[in-house]
Amino acid sequence: MTRKKTKDPKKYKLKTHKATAKRFRVTGTGIVVRTRGGKSHFRRRKSGRVKRALDKVTTVGNKAFARRIRILAPYLGKYKANPPA
Repeated sequence: MTRKKTKDPKKYKLKTHKATAKRFRVTGTGIVVRTRGGKSHFRRRKSGRVKRALDKVTTVGNKAFARRIRILAPYLGKYKANPPA
C-alpha cells in the first residue's frame, strides 16, 4: 500500500515592523546602524561641529537591541533599497 506524499509545511512570510525598517539599516558586514537624533529643531544654538557630528550614522551598540531590530525587521539586510535595474 502506498502512501500519499505530503507537502512540506507551508513557510509563512514574516511581517516587517515598518517603523523599525525606516529607522535602521544593516551594513554589508551585518552591523545594524541608525542615524542620530536631535536634528529637527534648535539647531541654531548648536555649534557647527555638533551639527556635522549629528549627520553621521552610529552603530547600535547593545546586542540585545540589535537582536530585537533583526526580529522586528527580518528582511532588513536581505534586499537592497534601490536594486540596480
